[in-house]
Amino acid sequence: MSESLIRVEGLKKQYENDSVVTPVLFGLDFEIKKGEFVAIMGPSGSGKSTLMHILGFLDKLSEGKYFFDGQDVSQLNDDQLAVMRNQKIGFVFQAFNLLPRTSVLDNVMLPLLYVKLSDAERTKRATDAITSVGLAHRINNLSNQLSGGEKQRVAIARALVNQPSVIFADEPTGNLDSKSGLQVMKILQDLNLKQGHTIILVTHEKYTAEHAERVLRMKDGLIESDEKVVNRQMAEGVNELRK
Repeated sequence: MSESLIRVEGLKKQYENDSVVTPVLFGLDFEIKKGEFVAIMGPSGSGKSTLMHILGFLDKLSEGKYFFDGQDVSQLNDDQLAVMRNQKIGFVFQAFNLLPRTSVLDNVMLPLLYVKLSDAERTKRATDAITSVGLAHRINNLSNQLSGGEKQRVAIARALVNQPSVIFADEPTGNLDSKSGLQVMKILQDLNLKQGHTIILVTHEKYTAEHAERVLRMKDGLIESDEKVVNRQMAEGVNELRK
């Protein structure tokens, strides 16, 4: 059986502003094992983005426990969370978050600025990541010269370059047409099925969520259901991307 990568117990989150308390998450309990592809699905306001921010060390929980790869990370301070985030987490966002007048190679190398590597090793890691998403022919292009689908593939390469324990994909197809969206989902499936990466996908779309193997459905700050995907969607075409 696969080892646990993420485990939360009684996870709660509330925000306080001028003594006004706004609860968002109401005591979540679940586990994600290494090598799983899990979708967190729910409508706007369900708490899925807040949960992702906590799991990805972008925010802190208010109550409960969070174990990451066996370590209790519930009480880490901001500096410790930043180290964990840089070393263990790769992010792919809906808005791509690329530097527009910067090359694909330099965009992908950005997370390596804080890693003790030689320039040659940084370049090799970034080049390998770019090749893995089928964009070797675009490596010297500026990111503002790319299509939306290509930008998201650069974002995936950037998420991979630090060899993270888990990749969080937050609405990764939200700004893409259906063809480009399927290409991105195929790459994520390939990273999971062929390379063993743990993927956590955040989405409000049922069809996109069904590319994962398991779906956590959220509603009003609670997990409404936690189920295996029975008829998993399998995207096609990753081999064509790499030609």
